[in-house]
Amino acid sequence: MNTFLGRGWTFPPAFFKHAAGGNAGVHLAQGEEDINQSLEILFSTALGERVMQPQYGGDLQDLMFEGMDIGLLTRLKDRVRKAIIYFEPRIKLDNVKTLVTETEGLIMLVVEYTVISTNTRNNMVYPFYLKEATDI
Repeated sequence: MNTFLGRGWTFPPAFFKHAAGGNAGVHLAQGEEDINQSLEILFSTALGERVMQPQYGGDLQDLMFEGMDIGLLTRLKDRVRKAIIYFEPRIKLDNVKTLVTETEGLIMLVVEYTVISTNTRNNMVYPFYLKEATDI
């Protein structure tokens, strides 16, 4: 494992207990899996949600019920870029793309990045639902 990439709790957190020895612990994500999970947490966190880091987050939730247009797509990409630049130092952002499925109210945010310490390219897809928690 590359120590620069680190490791952290899986998201969502998962715990284990060995039956024989009784040892307990938390499942950990390592390397690029940890980066992808960190990005998922970053994008799903609203500004002000973390008391000790009020600027942390992607702040995407307030765009949830907006109409589908080029302005919305531009704001989504801009917020994703800013969040990564300020809060994910392990990667260099290469590109953010949006894949739109208007009939389902879904925008797939495709984040392409390079891991700085290993110079390897990777991507993650974050689903953004425009009408989440509705019966539409």
